[in-house]
Amino acid sequence: MELYSGHINRLIEELAALPGIGSKSAQRLAFHLINMPQDRVNRLANTIIDAKANVKYCKECFTLTDSEVCPICANQKRNHNLIMVVENTRDMTAYEKTGKYEGVYHVLHGAISPMLGIGPNDIKLKELMVRLKDDVEEVIIATNSSLEGETTAMYISKLIKPTGVKITRIASGVPVGGDLEYIDEVTLLRALEGRVEL
Repeated sequence: MELYSGHINRLIEELAALPGIGSKSAQRLAFHLINMPQDRVNRLANTIIDAKANVKYCKECFTLTDSEVCPICANQKRNHNLIMVVENTRDMTAYEKTGKYEGVYHVLHGAISPMLGIGPNDIKLKELMVRLKDDVEEVIIATNSSLEGETTAMYISKLIKPTGVKITRIASGVPVGGDLEYIDEVTLLRALEGRVEL
C-alpha cells in the first residue's frame, strides 16, 4: 500500500537513490523540500543543474572543478614536482584540510577492483604516467588501506619504478586515541613498519 501520492513517492525514491541516504532520511528530505519556499526550491534545483552542466575534471590532476585548471594546480606556490595520488576528490580535500601538504594531487576516480570489474584502464592511471614526463621528483601513493587501495598502490608502484621517480606510500596504523588491544594485526604491523624516529 502506498502511503503518499505519486509525486511524493517519486521524490522519496530519487532522494533514497543518493549515496548515504536511507528511506527515512529520504522521507525527511522530501517533506523538507516540499515545505520550503518556492524561491529556495528553485535556487536549489538551479544550483544542481548548473553544477552538473559546469563541473568538469581539472586537465592536470583530474579533480572536480568549474574551470580549466583547479585552484591547487593553478597555484604557482605549490610544489609541482611532488604529486600525491588519491582515489577521489574527497580524499584530496581531507589532505588539504591538514594545511601541511604543499605539493599537487592526482585523482584516480576509483581503485582497481577485479571483483567489481574495475581494472587499470577504468581509472586515471594513463594520465598519471603522462604527468611523470614533466620534472616530477616524488609520487606519494595515498590510496586507502583497503584491499582495492593496496592493489592499486602496488600496481602504481610497478608502473612508476622503471621511470626512476621516487615512490612513497603514506603510513597507516594505529589511529589517535585507539587502544592497541582492539586493533587488528595487519594495522599493528603497518604501524610498526611505518614507525619514525623521534
